Amino acid sequence: QVQLVESGGGLVQPGGSLRLSCAASGSSFSDFTMAWYRRAPEKQREVVATITSERITNYIDSVKGRFTISRDNEMKRVYLQMNDLKPQDTAAYYCNTQGGNYVWGQGTQVTVSS
Repeated sequence: QVQLVESGGGLVQPGGSLRLSCAASGSSFSDFTMAWYRRAPEKQREVVATITSERITNYIDSVKGRFTISRDNEMKRVYLQMNDLKPQDTAAYYCNTQGGNYVWGQGTQVTVSS
């Protein structure tokens, strides 16, 4: 069974940066489009960014130009570099395939506050 472990969250001031990391097990990792999701309090989970096996990326409008998704297929890791963070980015962040095929991990909390 594939395991997902997210890390790298924390408390940061507006305008700050964080780099999230997701470690995945499973032999088919490189075949999947991977995604970062987030769930803010009292809101539904949303896809933030995706990256295909060919490293084609896509972002929601609110993070374009600020967030960068990347992957290392050999290490089975997905990253999310987050710059110029805003209070509205506060959420629990999760990684998974684009279709949510893997069992969800615990996520990592990002809090943007002064």
